[in-house]
Amino acid sequence: MTTATRTRTLLTLAEVCDELGVSRSTFYDWRAKGRAPRCIKLPNGDLRIRRSDLDHWLDDREDAA
Repeated sequence: MTTATRTRTLLTLAEVCDELGVSRSTFYDWRAKGRAPRCIKLPNGDLRIRRSDLDHWLDDREDAA
């Protein structure tokens, strides 16, 4: 996998919060309670979320109509 492809599959915390329409503090609260999508913690402390993990997390929360 090339670096460009890998970069597109990893989302920043700001991108995820924007997509979900929640604040950063809400995301950190979910994470502390074990309710957030899986995260990757980089050596500098930043978080990244795989697109596939976010999509799977959202699918798990979909209501059956």
